[in-house]
Amino acid sequence: QAARERLDSFLDNLRNEFKDQVKNLQGDWNDDKLTFSFRTYGIDIKGTLHVEEEMVKLDGQIPFTAMMFKGKIEQSIRGELEKVLA
Repeated sequence: QAARERLDSFLDNLRNEFKDQVKNLQGDWNDDKLTFSFRTYGIDIKGTLHVEEEMVKLDGQIPFTAMMFKGKIEQSIRGELEKVLA
């Protein structure tokens, strides 16, 4: 429950803090699974976060046109999530 609350706050913070870079940020919960999507720099990103007892698993889809930015995208998302869930 605590992780879900932090992730909800995280989505709200992203909407505010990165409003010039992140558009159409959506997040929908189904039990302990958050399905999310957003657009950044013209690239559509979507994925899921599975909240488990001891960890959060992130699965995402990055379009082929963004593969050259894959590492930066993953690093940014991972870094932000680590801050929120620490």
